[in-house]
Amino acid sequence: MLLPKGFQTASVAAGIKPSGNADLTIVVSDTPCAWAFAGTRSAAAAACVLRNRERHAALTPVRALVVNAGNANAATGRQGEADNAALAELAARTYGLETGEILTASTGVIGHLLPMERVSSGFGRLKTAPSRDAGLFARAIMTTDTRPKLAERTLSGGQRIVGSAKGSGMIHPDMATMFAFVFSDAAIAQDTLRAAFPGIVARTFNAVTVDGDTSTNDMAAAFVNGAAGAADPAEFLAALEEVMRELARMIAADGEGATKLLTVRVQGAASEEQALRAARTVAGSALLKSAVYGNDPNWGRVIAALGRADADMNLEGLEVSVQGVPVFAGRPLPYDTPAVSQLMRAEEVVFEIDLKAGSARGEAWGCDLTEGYVRINAEYTT
Repeated sequence: MLLPKGFQTASVAAGIKPSGNADLTIVVSDTPCAWAFAGTRSAAAAACVLRNRERHAALTPVRALVVNAGNANAATGRQGEADNAALAELAARTYGLETGEILTASTGVIGHLLPMERVSSGFGRLKTAPSRDAGLFARAIMTTDTRPKLAERTLSGGQRIVGSAKGSGMIHPDMATMFAFVFSDAAIAQDTLRAAFPGIVARTFNAVTVDGDTSTNDMAAAFVNGAAGAADPAEFLAALEEVMRELARMIAADGEGATKLLTVRVQGAASEEQALRAARTVAGSALLKSAVYGNDPNWGRVIAALGRADADMNLEGLEVSVQGVPVFAGRPLPYDTPAVSQLMRAEEVVFEIDLKAGSARGEAWGCDLTEGYVRINAEYTT
């Protein structure tokens, strides 16, 4: 998959990841980009999130995004802030840009200083192999991901939107629950993009939960450089949401140790906010996630999760279905338990819920909880 017109990327193995895989990457636009950003609300936000938030508030265009993987540069104090600033300075010097035109992103182990000598050496090799291959970027930002995550859409005028994300663990709604970067050659006003971006994030990346832990480095950003000309704003925003939704589902399906994608669809809510909150709460239930792993249609765990979701519901009319089979409608319904269990032996398990409290809808995605998740995180730094 190629990046849209006017974007190029490069990746190198700078020695940050113990695996020796590519771990330093950049995407550069030929021209300044209109852009939008959302970052984690964690009180322990990493230096890259804080710096990007400042750049976002300044309203100035950007030209490049530089990412290192294998080291989060979080909880690293003033030195971490200085190292993050150095990332932007190195990128600016390498590509002849201003430091203010560079966004930074770091992901990996928390609490370790960046090996800046290796990073600096990596920049020395970064500009030698420019490419439009989005897969190079997608692979370089991976940590515990099992596969790169890419999605694209083409608009009626030929303009393209290409997105890449990484994320597998430490994922729970609080914006953005991973890294997600979207690039487009459409021309869209920055005000239009920024006005729509928070709502799209809420319905996509903030509707993903793997393990109930929110990262210190989560962020999502969209960059549009206008190289392919003006696009219809409504068409562009709809396609942008489709790309972000597809990436969000990829993240959920690739949860650490996961064997299944868990989808929770809620309707009949009093508001979209309540629908999303109910869906996220159910998708994030460790008990339900365990039941999904064991192919157990234990719908009582859905009811229990809804009870703490702080969403209006009419319990006497509430409806729950598992893989399309109704199991509750204000009371337990008879169903063939072995047959439903067999239906749950699928790559995607879907729970549908009608709260009977309004007309709003929402959807969230998670994954099953397996022994593999424990094993990966028990040995993460050892």
